[in-house]
Amino acid sequence: MSENKIVPVKRRISAEDMAKSQKEISVSEFFAKNRHLLGFDNPRKALLTTVKEAVDNSLDACEESGILPEIWVHIQSAGKDKYKVSVQDNGPGIVKKQIPLIFGKLLYGSKFHRLRMSRGQQGIGISAAGMYGLLTTGKPVKVTSKISPRKPVHYYVIRMDTKTNKPDILNGKGEGEDIPPNDDGRKLIEKNQIEWIEVDHGTRVTIELEAKYNRGRGSVDEYLEQTAISNPHVTLHYIDPDNSEKLYERVVHVLPPEPVEIKPHPYGIELGRLAHLLHDTAEPTISKFLTESFSKVGAVTARQLCTAAGINCQKPPKKIQRTEIEKLYEIIQETPIPAPSTDCLTPIGEEHLLKGLHKVVPGQFFATATRPPAVYRGNPFQIEVGLAFGGIPVSHKVSLETLEEMIGESDARTLRQFLTSTFDGIGTDAANKIFKASHLRPRTSPKKLEHKELVRLHESLQTLNLSEGQTMNVYRYANRVPLQFQPGACLITQTVMNMNWRSYGLNQTRGQLPRGAVTLIVHLASVWVPFTSESKEAIAAYPEIQKELRLALQAVGRKLGMYMKRREKVKHEGERRSIFLRYLSEVAKAVASVNGSEEQEIYNALVEIAKKKTAVADIQLDENGQPIEENNDDFGDNVLIVPEESN
Repeated sequence: MSENKIVPVKRRISAEDMAKSQKEISVSEFFAKNRHLLGFDNPRKALLTTVKEAVDNSLDACEESGILPEIWVHIQSAGKDKYKVSVQDNGPGIVKKQIPLIFGKLLYGSKFHRLRMSRGQQGIGISAAGMYGLLTTGKPVKVTSKISPRKPVHYYVIRMDTKTNKPDILNGKGEGEDIPPNDDGRKLIEKNQIEWIEVDHGTRVTIELEAKYNRGRGSVDEYLEQTAISNPHVTLHYIDPDNSEKLYERVVHVLPPEPVEIKPHPYGIELGRLAHLLHDTAEPTISKFLTESFSKVGAVTARQLCTAAGINCQKPPKKIQRTEIEKLYEIIQETPIPAPSTDCLTPIGEEHLLKGLHKVVPGQFFATATRPPAVYRGNPFQIEVGLAFGGIPVSHKVSLETLEEMIGESDARTLRQFLTSTFDGIGTDAANKIFKASHLRPRTSPKKLEHKELVRLHESLQTLNLSEGQTMNVYRYANRVPLQFQPGACLITQTVMNMNWRSYGLNQTRGQLPRGAVTLIVHLASVWVPFTSESKEAIAAYPEIQKELRLALQAVGRKLGMYMKRREKVKHEGERRSIFLRYLSEVAKAVASVNGSEEQEIYNALVEIAKKKTAVADIQLDENGQPIEENNDDFGDNVLIVPEESN
């Protein structure tokens, strides 16, 4: 056979046949197959994501209605690797016809198109959690809601149809059920075992799903603790699968200011989006379009933009040609336009962040800093940073029974992996100290530890001073919501690691997190947070955000540096005094034998001299970090120093 001979290929399918197989893909069907995009890529994250989405919705609803939020979170075991999650709030409730759409339809919500700070953005979260529960357990979502003491309780059992992205209502003949607000209604709730904490208004959602419950880093417990820090105005009731109760009471009794919705800023509009807006607008002139569609564009600025682009101000937007759109876009980017208003943001605030930090994180020194509002891609944003130094390590608060439970829940293969992934701040150096003290091997499987080895491990965790080998804890937040996964991909972590913390008194290896008993909180507030993915776990690297973040970190770093220098000076002078006191009695005795003076009088005089020479050791600080007896240093505002004995 000739090498150049062409072998005919049999046609497998025609274009007509291929056309028949093409069909529309439902958004819910797409996310059902790609649920990792929404944070449901493993059972542990699925549990956390479900709680997170429900709590975020509750907080947003309460704040928008002007209600100080109170939230109940209850997680119950529902069989092997199955849990029932219930979250209830005291919010405004939901009107009846909206309940099935909110909980049974993806990409349905009120927050996607508006520019104002809120926790939810995409209209996916809670409905995706219900979809995941349905896929993994076959159980529908149960929703109970009440909008007034005089109105009935609406009760729905909802199943999402992933092929059509529409809700199926399984109770009340497809209409849901209304439970009257009287004794008969309460009896009906008890009879049908409907979970409901009696409140005048609020919403409760219950989702059963395949999940895994773990304590420690990346857990529901950690999420709720961090939520209490960034939302000091909330009261949180939490019951875990072991039926243990935890209460986080509010320390701030006022709501954050209500954010104001703003229009898009011209700098944040891309060329294609501008063309689309021009095509769809109902405004009669291009000048009117610019002033009505964008923030900070008045009549004078609109006229200036049109003139520079060579466009008649009175020209109808629908008649603008492609070349004119491109020219207008270029002029917008080159023209100085004031930054958008920042009343669309509600930062935590330095004082409230300080209170939330002190409520949850142990420490001796606390400092906060808030940067002025800035802009990226036309979107306003604001950076806040809080820092806590010292205090009791998390590992010191763990009982032997809890440690045994944590090991049983962990999927870590080695003891080193268990310690570093479970306890915040325990890095390689601290883990090595624990192994040396407990005489355990790093590669030992945690689940194979004998009781006596477990006791030795617990004693090491309780007694060792791990502060020198401890790694800084970094808590990341976006619009008051904790970000617990993908820290390495997040701009916040990258910026913290690239800072020079040695100049502020901490030990640090280049390109790594600093070492020390330090907890750092970083909060980004924005009308549109630039997440790296739909699961909202990491913030993208925008230069404008990185610059503001670095400046805020430097602000709290300087306060920490002042405290560390003073602390070191007090320690040094205290050591000097102890040396003096050690030998003063001998000196007094020798002097008395030479000149015949009273030995005790000489000793007392020498002690007074030693105290004056080492007076720094006696400095006491008030709760704002200022010396009580003298005022040589100024830490600035929003600093709290707690005496060590009170921890």
